[in-house]
Amino acid sequence: MENVEFLILRNLLHNEEYVRKVIPFIKGEYFEDIKQKVIFEEISKFVGEYNQPATKEILCIEIEKRSDINDSSFKDITDTVAALENDPADFDWLVNTTEKWCRDRAIYLALLESISLADGKDETQNRDAIPTILSDALSVSFDTHIGHDYLNDYEERYESYHRKEDKIEFDLEYFNKITKGGLPNKTLNIALAGTGVGKSLFMCHVASSVLLQGKNVLYITLEMAEEKIAERIDANLLNVAIQDITDLPKQMYESKVTNLAQKTQGTLIIKEYPTAAAHSGHFKALLQELALKKSFRPDIIFIDYLNICASSRYRGNSTVNSYSYIKAIAEELRGLAVETNLPIVSATQTTRSGYGSSDVELTDTSESFGLPATADLMFALISTEDLEGLNQILVKQLKNRYNDPTIFKRFVVGIDRAKMRLYDCEQSAQEDIIDSGHEEEYNYKENTKKSFSDFKFDK
Repeated sequence: MENVEFLILRNLLHNEEYVRKVIPFIKGEYFEDIKQKVIFEEISKFVGEYNQPATKEILCIEIEKRSDINDSSFKDITDTVAALENDPADFDWLVNTTEKWCRDRAIYLALLESISLADGKDETQNRDAIPTILSDALSVSFDTHIGHDYLNDYEERYESYHRKEDKIEFDLEYFNKITKGGLPNKTLNIALAGTGVGKSLFMCHVASSVLLQGKNVLYITLEMAEEKIAERIDANLLNVAIQDITDLPKQMYESKVTNLAQKTQGTLIIKEYPTAAAHSGHFKALLQELALKKSFRPDIIFIDYLNICASSRYRGNSTVNSYSYIKAIAEELRGLAVETNLPIVSATQTTRSGYGSSDVELTDTSESFGLPATADLMFALISTEDLEGLNQILVKQLKNRYNDPTIFKRFVVGIDRAKMRLYDCEQSAQEDIIDSGHEEEYNYKENTKKSFSDFKFDK
């Protein structure tokens, strides 16, 4: 009985549809037998160069050119090629069998690599890479979607225009306006602010509001302890000033938490990692563990905060520059958002020039301009002495893939630092904001509202 490897090679020679379907996913390292590996390498090389399957004659000619095989090996390999006869098999079964074989081989090789890392035999990577290596192997699959046919798939496209997208809504009016109703899945959303301005406060508030919507929340902290994040969320949800929480009698505290639990069907998990010690691979492993042990799947993930994550691509002591390192982290987190089909909310520091400034630009992003290039939504949180006196914080859009960033480019939200809360301000507070160079856009917005006041739109 022939093995799966022989079956694959045979069909890579004689089945063009199969070739185009599977060859992007098969790796030479999956083949244990050296003869089969050489044959696959030559098939793959020919397909890549000439965009069509090879023939037996072509394979023999190309194999003969190789300098890494002797005469004896050449004969064995060409004998194997000669035996690769055309014997059609059910296409779907063939693809499924190949996919399973690729996944099994990837897992086997990942386990070997992980053992080598655990034993300290690999000088290029450390043990932190193991979760990513295993996760990548487990996720091996053939992508069945080959693209959107613009002319033929118009019905599907039209339906998508009218399909309500799943979004995580804010409890803040202007954040819902600029995102057209909330945060979509597969997105990376970043708050930019200086130290102490309110990055963690913003994330704790949004996490609290999402929990009250009955959704599951995963909050990953790399700066503060789990208990400190929980304390901030306590202040927000229990309506108690953070400095007074420790003074609450146990019975009263228990009663407040119990009442809160009755108001939501959601769950909030807070997980702490040491600063700069965890990356997207660790977060994937955590998600798998939570699913297995607690049957928990989040609807949104908060990572507090991006700059102090690690990268799965680079070692911690790597000499790579900060631009590449932070950009890699951002790309890995957005990849995690896409893979998990969830929105991720994180934050980043301003540069020294941006700290304490009454205005912030993309150029004030600490360490990497590659970060805003990766984010779907990026906004600055700005605090000044005057704003603090009004219990307000200014929000400035820096990048927005959901909406026109010039509409409501700046707006304010109320802030209660004692109770770790944000809230909507009176409309008069928004009217006081003059965004230089954008006065007309606000007038236009108001005029548009009046002109179309008789129309009703679905929310």
